[in-house]
Amino acid sequence: MHESYDYGLWSMVVFNIILFSVFVFGFLRPKKKYEWRTMGIFTAFIVALFVEMYGFPLTVYILISLFGGKLGLVDPFQHVNGHLLGTLFGAPEWFKLIICQIGGFVMLIGLIIMGKGWKLIHGTKGGLVTSGIYSTVRHPQYSGLFLVTIGMLIQWPTMITLVMWPILTYAYYRLAMREEREVEEIFGQEYAAYRESVPAFIPNFKTPRPTR
Repeated sequence: MHESYDYGLWSMVVFNIILFSVFVFGFLRPKKKYEWRTMGIFTAFIVALFVEMYGFPLTVYILISLFGGKLGLVDPFQHVNGHLLGTLFGAPEWFKLIICQIGGFVMLIGLIIMGKGWKLIHGTKGGLVTSGIYSTVRHPQYSGLFLVTIGMLIQWPTMITLVMWPILTYAYYRLAMREEREVEEIFGQEYAAYRESVPAFIPNFKTPRPTR
């Protein structure tokens, strides 16, 4: 028997889904059909995450059914015990809380990167941007999104989101490559030279920085 049941908080589920959806929508601004489709994958990811974080702890039920008392959890439905990796490796409560804070910090860094990319790209009103954060990475908004989702996985990994994350990453990789082809049609050799010198998602601070 568990002492507490720290789930069923559906208002928190709805609040967090709306919050992150609005943030990401504001930074990425999907317009075309394939952009909306990729945004839908991200939305499905955060729905799966927050439903388990605050609503119904499917991963916890699965772990209990598979491992039972081997997990050593006196109160498996206490919220902090829903942390998948910490629970599997028998981490104490304080360590799980630290892991959650680290995940939140990674998410914050991702949002800052997305904001910097958004400010530059929308400030040019259609021009080619190769300065600022774009001088170290070609797709800072998607790099930031990847960091946000990695932070979510660190903060609260679940079986469903661990399966979904590679799908989400591949979807945004394909979107980025498609956008690059469209941009190269507009800017030609200028963008081709920029693409050759600046990495797509992982910054290379040793790369020579073109300015524009």
